[in-house]
Parts: sequence; structure tokens; C-alpha cells
Amino acid sequence: MNNLIAPSVLAADFANLQRDIEMVNNSEADWFHIDIMDGVFVPNISFGMPVLKAIAKHAKKTIDVHLMIVNPDQYIETFAALGANILTVHYEACTHLHRTVQAIKATGMQAGVALNPHTPIAVLEDIITDLDLVCIMSVNPGFGGQSFIENTYKKVSQLKQLIEFTNSTCKIEIDGGVTDKNANALIEAGANVLVAGSYVFGSENPTETIANLKNSIA
Repeated sequence: MNNLIAPSVLAADFANLQRDIEMVNNSEADWFHIDIMDGVFVPNISFGMPVLKAIAKHAKKTIDVHLMIVNPDQYIETFAALGANILTVHYEACTHLHRTVQAIKATGMQAGVALNPHTPIAVLEDIITDLDLVCIMSVNPGFGGQSFIENTYKKVSQLKQLIEFTNSTCKIEIDGGVTDKNANALIEAGANVLVAGSYVFGSENPTETIANLKNSIA
């Protein structure tokens, strides 16, 4: 399985969003990671449907949408129509997770489930074979630029064991605090997809930063 880099658009320059989208298009990045926050599930509000629509118009790579919202079910068809390829919901926000996952797949999108740092891997045992992606939050969700939580390595290893035990084909995505200092160790632990936000967009040369990150996990 190829190791993928997914720059988080939350850290892009919103005044020059098209420029940053084109930068990702022309870089060695694999996906666009787009965080949708409602200010209820997490203590922050990010962009909504109109901005995603604008991004999708210019994006030439997989659009990986991460919903940090309550009641995600009511928006599933909307995000499919806006061009999302992967839709990830939070385990903590879904009362009927299996139903939510099936609803995502029914639209043709791939289905992902995200876990907050305090949520154990064991909660996915009954649904892991239905998932295309598990997103392990390596910071507390809501804000960019936070420090990486070291317990993440243990969770990645546990999730990798569960995937192998169940013959699941789902990818392991890490979101939060990813840099060239921990990227290789995360891949070695079992991760396949690394989300990088401020580390990419806050660097002097984002294209070069993406290339270096990609080379470090090749």
C-alpha cells in the first residue's frame, strides 16, 4: 500500500486559496484534507459548503473531507454532491455508526471514521471491515498547530493489528502534529496517510516541504 500525504487546507492562506490549491495540485501530495468544523462538536468553526465547492472546482486530487460536526448524517448527500471522495465522521458524534457508514457508501464515497485521542481502538472492532479509512487524531481536534500526542504510536500499532486480524483493507490516517520528525515512525507503526497542515503551509517552500515529507516515507 502506497504511503500518502494529505495537506490540510485548514492551514492554507484563505486570502490566496486558489493559489494554495494549485500548489497542492502541482506538488507530490496525494490528497486534499478538508476539515469541516461546526463550533459545537469542536470549539472552532471552519469553512462550510461554499468554500468546499470552490476548492472542489480547482482540486485535481482526491478530496478527503473530515467532518468534526454533530449530526453528520443530515449532510452526507450534500458533501457527496459537492465532490468529496472520502467522507470521515467522528465515532464520538455518531449514535448509529454502522448506519452512517452505510449511508456514506451508498452515495459512492469512501467511508472513514475518526477517533479522538481519548477514544480506544477497541470501539471499531465491530465495524472495521466496513471502513475504507480510520483517522487517528494525534492532537485534540479543533485547532491547527498543536503538539503531537505521543500515545498515537501505540494506537496506530493496535489499529494495524486489528486490521490484519480482520483482513480489513482500510487505510490508517494520522491527523495532527505531523512533521518530518515523526512521519517515518508513524509509517513504521502502520500508518498509510499523513495529514500535514501548518507544517506544510507554514513553511517557506510548501512544495519542497511536501516533497521532503513524501520522500521520508517512501
